[in-house]
Amino acid sequence: MPIPPEVTGEEIDPDVRQELMSLPKGLADDVARNLVMVAQLIDEDPEKAYGYSKVALRLASRVAAVREAAGFAAYANQKYSEALAEFRAARRMSGGVELWPVMADCERGLGRPERALAMAGEPEVQKLDKAGQVEMRLVAAGARRDMGQLEAAIVTLQSPELASHANHPWTARLRYAYADALLAAGREQEAREWFAKALEADKDGATDASDRLAELDGVEFVDAFDEDEDETEDANDDRDGDEPNLRDDADDLDDEDDEDDGEDEAEDDERR
Repeated sequence: MPIPPEVTGEEIDPDVRQELMSLPKGLADDVARNLVMVAQLIDEDPEKAYGYSKVALRLASRVAAVREAAGFAAYANQKYSEALAEFRAARRMSGGVELWPVMADCERGLGRPERALAMAGEPEVQKLDKAGQVEMRLVAAGARRDMGQLEAAIVTLQSPELASHANHPWTARLRYAYADALLAAGREQEAREWFAKALEADKDGATDASDRLAELDGVEFVDAFDEDEDETEDANDDRDGDEPNLRDDADDLDDEDDEDDGEDEAEDDERR
């Protein structure tokens, strides 16, 4: 797959660059450039990102960072079985636990929420950093909802991290998930309160909390572009009704000329 010339591979994370040093220089550069493309495209064009991940995987399948990138690209395309296999391979190579929550979420994607819940109780969770533990809590709550256990999902999300007034990268998503679970359980007033708290913490627009709040408040959004189009069409219709038909005017003038010619001929006949 073509890679823009301005992508050099130097943009890659330093830790990943360190992993790639086990490869020959030219090969390492090729892999790095493909991994950069995966990182750049995974949100806006996951299908293309997946294609670049497959190239990197073909070039360096024994590098943990490559297997991890391939896993995330597959995950973004809802290829959960493939993603899980890549994450497991990356974990075997690196020995880390960072991928544990996303591996559990793959189990959810495969329709196995009970396995995701089992993973939430494994010792690996205690080895995760705070962000990873919050992510695991979100996955566990999602698994509870998959199983129709709404109240259990709400309880799962109730934690010191949820109650904290500090704003962390995961705060908005945690509050949003809690609000969504409350709403699903029919606790609308509480849900509104927590959607507002999620919006307050969401500085990067990671959630659609503002839209959910508007829905709860009965606010309807009108697409400005559609309004402009309607106004333009109405204006065109008005012009069509008001504009003179030049062909009809020309015909009317011809008819008037014919009448004048007839009157002139009649006057000539009388004089004669």
